Amino acid sequence: MTNPTAAILVIGDEILSGRTRDSNLHFLAGELTRLGITLCEARIVADIHSEIVDAVRTLSSKYTHLFTSGGIGPTHDDITADAVAEAMGVPISHRADAMALLQAHYDRSGLPFNEARQRMARIPDGAALIDNPVSTAPGFTIGNVHVMAGVPNIFQAMVASVLPTLTGGPPLLSQSLRVNRGEGEIAGPFGALAAEFPDLSMGSYPFIQNGAHGANLVVRGTDPGRLDAAMVKLTQLFG
Repeated sequence: MTNPTAAILVIGDEILSGRTRDSNLHFLAGELTRLGITLCEARIVADIHSEIVDAVRTLSSKYTHLFTSGGIGPTHDDITADAVAEAMGVPISHRADAMALLQAHYDRSGLPFNEARQRMARIPDGAALIDNPVSTAPGFTIGNVHVMAGVPNIFQAMVASVLPTLTGGPPLLSQSLRVNRGEGEIAGPFGALAAEFPDLSMGSYPFIQNGAHGANLVVRGTDPGRLDAAMVKLTQLFG
């Protein structure tokens, strides 16, 4: 059985400008690997409504799941919710349950639930809220699109809320062998081994240490027996 697939869409000018370093892709990749969902694509777009709409439509139609990160806060440039609503062809409005959650949160905090903060309760029609135990403002799932905050600790909490609701496949396992030879020397036999095990993914990740060239050869797959067999042959070749 082929594992479910996923993409992540990272949204925000601050990522593309280099002002903020994205860590959400790295975190999500690890969590999906453990669940047995294959992360196939990552895309970054600016805070441009039409670009977000196009990316959501493309990625949600191509993969089993689409995760988005960023752009659901209270400021004018937080436009992800509106763009996702348009991409999915549904209206968006202030949701009563999201309004109640946020009202209670700001009441407890002694802060006004002003118009800007109310923006975070605007949810596309038909979406299910994603719990946010860190700062209350919810994400949401509509269809196969999971819309989450960009702040890393909030994103991680939202991922933890969503993953138990998803069906995965066999976890992706990996083993590696460090080889102190240049890629040009090992490419031929390594490629032949990859062709011998088409059900596995094999990659070479070069490094230079103390002036010497080497590579970490990584084998990935869902069948432990096939992985072990490939590693035996890999060790015989280069060990």
